[in-house]
Amino acid sequence: MENVDRITQQAQGPKYDCLLFDLDDTLYPLNSGLANEILQNIQDYMVEKLGIEPSKTDELINLLYNNYGTTIAGLRAIGYDFDYEEYYSFVHGKLPYENLKPDPVLRSLLLSLPYRNLIFTNADKVHAVKVLKRLGLEDCFEGITCFETLNPIHKSTVSDDEDDIEFVGSRNTNPTPRNGVKSSEIFDIIEHFAQPDPSAVLPKTPIICKPSEHAIEWALKIANLNPQRTLFFDDSVRNIQAGKRVGLHTVLVGTSHRVKGADYAVESIHNLQECLNYGTLT
Repeated sequence: MENVDRITQQAQGPKYDCLLFDLDDTLYPLNSGLANEILQNIQDYMVEKLGIEPSKTDELINLLYNNYGTTIAGLRAIGYDFDYEEYYSFVHGKLPYENLKPDPVLRSLLLSLPYRNLIFTNADKVHAVKVLKRLGLEDCFEGITCFETLNPIHKSTVSDDEDDIEFVGSRNTNPTPRNGVKSSEIFDIIEHFAQPDPSAVLPKTPIICKPSEHAIEWALKIANLNPQRTLFFDDSVRNIQAGKRVGLHTVLVGTSHRVKGADYAVESIHNLQECLNYGTLT
């Protein structure tokens, strides 16, 4: 009977139309060392280009990442103005891409599967292309949805997305940062959390990125994807949970521990076939 059911399911075709992949720390392991280098480069950018005190960068990065999804989104939210291309050139320009090696196993697997394969990353396109080439996967994906896709111009106005957070609150009075933004225009997020004010909320960011549900919905619309027919792979619990809320099937990569919002959890992207169940949607 089980064999009959399996044959029937296979005849009905694949459960998914598309596999949607995050890039960094998803298609390659965290121990590649790129993540640590990216963090250091972000800290250097904040000090050298924005005039932020070195002693504050660790705490500031944690707060911005936790509240805005990415450091760049957080920096723009609290008032820093800078060129996005320059930022990514600085942060990704000196990365040890040589640490990434061709992955023929993953390449063979991706090319053998009957799905659309797409990349959805918060990173810039130059970085995404370099990573895919180093991994030998540049021809395994139909397209790349990246930072420039969702943020095509340097926006100076905030989004009206309901996920964004309204701005109310005090601002600091430190000297003018090197980027020319007056300190009175910089929201002191460290002070905001050090001395919580129930009447104050965080400023909005003009940048659209994961884990914003709006960002995910927009990415799906651009690629013409049905979330109910799409399997989403990401190493971030927040991104996975946001994806689940918009209707995606989800796979948390980097751990076998399945958390709320994750339909599957795999130690490595090489285990992706464990998540591919054939048959009709349940």
